[in-house]
Amino acid sequence: MREVLRGIDTSRPAFVHFAPEGFFRQAWRPRFGTYLTADLERDDVALNADLCRLPFPDGSLDVVFASHVLEHIREDERAIAEIGRVLRPGGMAVLPVPLVGHTTVEYPEANPYVWHHWRAPGRDYFARFQKHFREVREYTSNVFHEHQLYVYEDMTGWPTAEAPLRERADGARHEDAVPVCVK
Repeated sequence: MREVLRGIDTSRPAFVHFAPEGFFRQAWRPRFGTYLTADLERDDVALNADLCRLPFPDGSLDVVFASHVLEHIREDERAIAEIGRVLRPGGMAVLPVPLVGHTTVEYPEANPYVWHHWRAPGRDYFARFQKHFREVREYTSNVFHEHQLYVYEDMTGWPTAEAPLRERADGARHEDAVPVCVK
């Protein structure tokens, strides 16, 4: 995130962190003028909110961070549109998803074998952001060096009975990418 925010004054922006990870929470809370945590159901957040129906006025936020959240939402395109709606011009949304292939696979229902994901996002998933944002930047593993981890997963066994639509991929180290969407 440091690479993404380089040169930006973070002392004033309104930042909302969905499904907040403890590590990021500790690092970001003191760096932003307004830092809110949010989640659909968790009790340890400042706000319970549904990404498909955000309780913020149009253009009221500077940064939205939701890591590995959209694959859990059936109406993900509605959530993406809502995120775009609440961002100010020039605001950014950081919306990484677990990339498991080249092509996104949509499941007919939340898959209990894959953490109740509605989809297995592929590299093509980021095209969904282009409808709602002026610019979509991709930061990949090789750009961040030691700060952005690769995905370490043996994907040679795909597809399986539990996930019959996932793509097989050679090797155990796969490039990851973080999309940064600018309003």
